[in-house]
Amino acid sequence: MVSGIDKYFQIAPCFRDEDARADRAPGEFYQLDMEMAFATQEDVFEVMERVMYDTFQTFSNKKVAEYPFPRITYKDAMLKYGSDKPDLRNPLIIEDVTDIFQTIEFNAFKDKTVRAIAVPDVSNQSRKFFDNMVSFATEECGAKGLAWIKLLEDNTLQGSIAKFIDEEHKTKLKEKLGLKSNGAIFLMADKENAVSKLAGDIRKELGNRLGLIDKNVFKFCWIVDFPMYELSDEGKIEFSHNPFSMPQGGLEALENKKPLEILAYQYDIVCNGIELSSGAVRNHDPELMVKAFEVAGYSKEVIEEKFRALFNAFQYGAPPHAGIAPGVDRMIMLLAEEENIRGVIAFPMNSKAQDLLMGAPGTATEEQLKDVHIKLEK
Repeated sequence: MVSGIDKYFQIAPCFRDEDARADRAPGEFYQLDMEMAFATQEDVFEVMERVMYDTFQTFSNKKVAEYPFPRITYKDAMLKYGSDKPDLRNPLIIEDVTDIFQTIEFNAFKDKTVRAIAVPDVSNQSRKFFDNMVSFATEECGAKGLAWIKLLEDNTLQGSIAKFIDEEHKTKLKEKLGLKSNGAIFLMADKENAVSKLAGDIRKELGNRLGLIDKNVFKFCWIVDFPMYELSDEGKIEFSHNPFSMPQGGLEALENKKPLEILAYQYDIVCNGIELSSGAVRNHDPELMVKAFEVAGYSKEVIEEKFRALFNAFQYGAPPHAGIAPGVDRMIMLLAEEENIRGVIAFPMNSKAQDLLMGAPGTATEEQLKDVHIKLEK
């Protein structure tokens, strides 16, 4: 962008020091990379939505949801879906019911954030279904418990905490969650971050066990308005996503807002619960970049030393620019209906980043190490 090339599109091999996951190969992957000068977030969305829609239409017989894709803020995603990678094929929505339970005498929920998931119809489910969901929460998710109530046809409640809920609170729950006869509510409580993750896991499991997820469609969405900063476990302000992103509100926001209130022009594109890419409007202003790093505790000297190429280039004047780079392997994994990304990679590495076919990495000899000026202390 600084050199005057106003846009580029490429399929690029990438190397990144990351652990393996079902949807991530360790260290190495391919990405569909694009960057555009004088571009906004919406410009990136417009280009990428057409690429994604046409690609998935061409290489799959499944239905592809039309664009423009839904935009969901990070805050809403964590509340309604318990994840910043929501699977929109699942119709279940998480609701916050903390206010209702503040006046209910149930000690397990006292002074905690309470989340609820309403399931419209459980008329075909036995008591074992509910017991199995409780076991899943405690054994698989590490939760202390999972509460549930079911609304019977005679308007009475049945379930593990039914005796704690009087008529007034039952009415409030029915109104807020749209609960009708033969419907059920699953309830969980903890600190906000912990309960969000738990609710997301329960939502996903309910969708699978109840057969609510449409397997014949690709549903995309954008997650937007990520927080620029977050608190570390030690209570330190640190970057929550990409440190080179443009903060919303620019320099004024960095100087006048509390760090945890600052949002960034960062976005993820998600398909069927799989994050295909993160992208951002880039921070192209060196003064603004210095201030953004200062908020996270880094001095100007650190930027000049660690990110010299970028910082020096921006001194010559950089245009506003934005981009994104979806993972090609992940796209193919979805199109091929594979559960693990290794199923679509020719020579996949294991979780230790070893290529077992090639026997790589191998042992380096002393002579080889000497050639590249590496000395091992044994």
